Amino acid sequence: MRYIIIGAGAVGGAIGGRLAGSGHEVVLVARGAHLAALREGGLRLTVPDGRYTHRLPAVEGPAELGELRTDDVLVLAVKVQDTVAALQTWGPAPVAGGGTAAERLPLLCAQNGVEGQRLALRVFRNVYGVCVWLPSTYLEPGSVSAGGAPLTGMLHLGRHPHGTDDTARLIAADLEKSHFESPVVPDVARWQYAKLLSNLGNALEAVAGPVAGDKAGELYRDVRAEGRAVLDAAGIPYASVEEQRALRGNKVDLVPLEGAPRGGGSSWQSLSRATGTIEADYLNGEIGLLGRLHGVPTPLNDLLQQLAKTFARERRAPGSMPIEELARLAGEAVAFVQES
Repeated sequence: MRYIIIGAGAVGGAIGGRLAGSGHEVVLVARGAHLAALREGGLRLTVPDGRYTHRLPAVEGPAELGELRTDDVLVLAVKVQDTVAALQTWGPAPVAGGGTAAERLPLLCAQNGVEGQRLALRVFRNVYGVCVWLPSTYLEPGSVSAGGAPLTGMLHLGRHPHGTDDTARLIAADLEKSHFESPVVPDVARWQYAKLLSNLGNALEAVAGPVAGDKAGELYRDVRAEGRAVLDAAGIPYASVEEQRALRGNKVDLVPLEGAPRGGGSSWQSLSRATGTIEADYLNGEIGLLGRLHGVPTPLNDLLQQLAKTFARERRAPGSMPIEELARLAGEAVAFVQES
């Protein structure tokens, strides 16, 4: 199989680089300065076992590849806010022998949140959800780092909305030869909703810096508690913290990488690169949406969603709001809801 990584940033670059390193055929899809750097110098991947340069085909869109192959696997690793544009670009791409990518090829949604695969299912017939547990960083064009050890990451994989098949098992086997553990599960959404609860802290980190200390820790607990209350009210199952820990164990421990500091998670990195967008609508905003549908107030997630979007729109530096100020705003938001 040939893997076409649509969005060769932190997650996509790490997956693509590791697949290439184990001998698999990989095409990287990027744009702008990142695409130029990939074409000129290859993908520079820093991981605990070394630094690698993978000189791989790098394209901006499907037209540069001509007809897609019947053994192509599309890995959608763009931020969720860029999903629709990617689907519109790749869905109609012709496949050798007839038909389009949307009709014939598998699409893996290796993204945070749960909305990407729902959007994909409107276009593609064969959509697979991926629960991405992969600490990785993309801050400089052409360069990606992933500090997980002894495995680079854990990627639960299954059909969306549910089920498994031979395609999922073949892909998982390739991933497991490439420094990942990839359990094939019929209920991948249950793992993705559990990951969503963890990702509710992304906006907190992006706005006020590392989730450390009493104030930040307490706020993070309260934000997650809102999320659990919403999922419970909606009747949406999610893997428990204990179940996640038991499966993950010490398989993906984050270790420091010389010359490649971690910095922060995906939302922090979006602000660092001053992209102008951030995925908060599909993380904290997902909780807000479900809260409004099921009558559960979500003032803390609503606040973080709006603050993160303001930071992205105004190109503010990540972590530049003092935690004391954020805690004050959070208290006001909760009080307003209680008084309403």
